[in-house]
Amino acid sequence: MRILLLGAPGAGKGTHAKLICESLNIPHISTGDIFRDNIRKNTFLGIQARSYMEKGELVPDELTVAAVKNRLEKEDCSSGFLLDGFPRNINQAGNLNKMLSDTNQRIDAVLFMEAPDKLILERLTERRYCSKCGRIYNNKFNPSEVEGVCDSCGDVLLQRKDDKKEVILERLAIYNKTIKPLVDLYNILGLLHKIEVTNNIEEVFYKISKTLEAV
Repeated sequence: MRILLLGAPGAGKGTHAKLICESLNIPHISTGDIFRDNIRKNTFLGIQARSYMEKGELVPDELTVAAVKNRLEKEDCSSGFLLDGFPRNINQAGNLNKMLSDTNQRIDAVLFMEAPDKLILERLTERRYCSKCGRIYNNKFNPSEVEGVCDSCGDVLLQRKDDKKEVILERLAIYNKTIKPLVDLYNILGLLHKIEVTNNIEEVFYKISKTLEAV
């Protein structure tokens, strides 16, 4: 199955992408993860992406499309995948359609996770990550046992630069401006499924599972 997962930063895409991929045994492809991995490795792509991400700006389409195309060509994507956070606009959607049609593939479902801005701000401003193993925490909803320390490896927990309130607000403004045409497109194509987001992970994943069963 080939799935697109759409939603604002902090809507829970990463959490549910992992659950979906484990359930369906397909790879989870996140543009954010691709860029952060390249930033850590200080690759040419990472250097280019860093200047945009640290300011809360979207990485330009040219770089994003190239990164996704390279990932989709990997062998583990041959029988399905979940794209998390891509496409973000109509231009990217067109590029994705061409990538897939060139290899006789198509998208099976588009899950649109809807969450109010207030909930997103709560989630992102309180989010922390382990600088060593990458485990994610939330000071309010999923805190570590010892404040500022990772439960898994004992290393220090940090806040991403793009999780600062002022950066989040900028990201949301950009997101809200670009997402509507994309939602309208996939709705017209009959692929869109809206999933209302709450803080109850089990409830949301149940909705997603039932939706995918019916595809």
